[in-house]
Amino acid sequence: MKMRFIWRHLFLIVPIVFLFGWGLANASEKKAEKKEQLVWDSGTVQLELEKLAEGVYAFYPTDAKGKNPKGYPVATSGGFVVGDNGVLVVESMVNKRLADQVLGFVKKVTDKPVLYVVNTSYHGDHAYGNYAFPKTAKIIQHSKTKAFMDNKEAFEADKKFMMQYFGANRGIEDVVARTADIIVDDQKIINLGNKEVEILHLGFAQTEGDLFVWVPGNKIFWTGNPVVAMPPALPWLLDGKHEEVLVTMKKVREFLPDDAIVVPGHGIPIKPKDIEFKIRYLETLHKEVKNAVEKGMTLEQAQKDITMKEFQGYALWGWVHSGVNVPNTYKDLSK
Repeated sequence: MKMRFIWRHLFLIVPIVFLFGWGLANASEKKAEKKEQLVWDSGTVQLELEKLAEGVYAFYPTDAKGKNPKGYPVATSGGFVVGDNGVLVVESMVNKRLADQVLGFVKKVTDKPVLYVVNTSYHGDHAYGNYAFPKTAKIIQHSKTKAFMDNKEAFEADKKFMMQYFGANRGIEDVVARTADIIVDDQKIINLGNKEVEILHLGFAQTEGDLFVWVPGNKIFWTGNPVVAMPPALPWLLDGKHEEVLVTMKKVREFLPDDAIVVPGHGIPIKPKDIEFKIRYLETLHKEVKNAVEKGMTLEQAQKDITMKEFQGYALWGWVHSGVNVPNTYKDLSK
């Protein structure tokens, strides 16, 4: 259980390695400095608001426009929809400080109440801020997300992990698990008055409990972590199941009209065609790893041989592709 938990969260560790260097000699020096080494600092992240359509908004980190094209990691993105009756928020963020920024954006554009908060997964940077929203707001989650957050032991371990990589004394230690009032394991339509919002579970995409959010009247779609950011960002196959992920990503692409706006889990809005990059990557990964297995390659040989140069450019390529995706795909195809 402990190893499974750590593996699912290794995606947080990778940027640490990237951002602060590989040299062991530097490690001792940095330890002496006793400075925090964070993926991103939940105490300093600033969000910006972008209006996507009448009553529909995205928010994302202020550094996303510069970092996304280079594949560098940034903090969480989300958004909200304003209807005649009230507001639906997508993602509650990792602490009260960031949740309050979101609530500030809502108050900036409307005096209507927040009626719903959707978590696209159980990951803390998407769901911890639930407790900071009004008690009258209903939390929407997949049942697997609720089950994880209701597990006190797992949740407290998760909080410690989040503090290690997003910063201690930033309010993460104050987070109290607040879980679903409404479970969506398939599909649900939320009527906000003049706005309808569809909450969708389309299959395994990164976790067992991934939810997607669709505003059909404005053709705007939130993905959470299954689509981290624009290319060259890659899918993170943390739990393997690359064939299931591919099926789900194809469903997502087929679902979306070409002129839709897609808000990824960690970045600025993108186009549906950007998802095709991830689909092609998964298809090529499957083909290359299958070929390696059939040739009798060891995992180490496959990691070295499967370079897929046409998909490189992601700042975290070496670790995500060779260190996570190839091994997990090799494991799946070797069964």
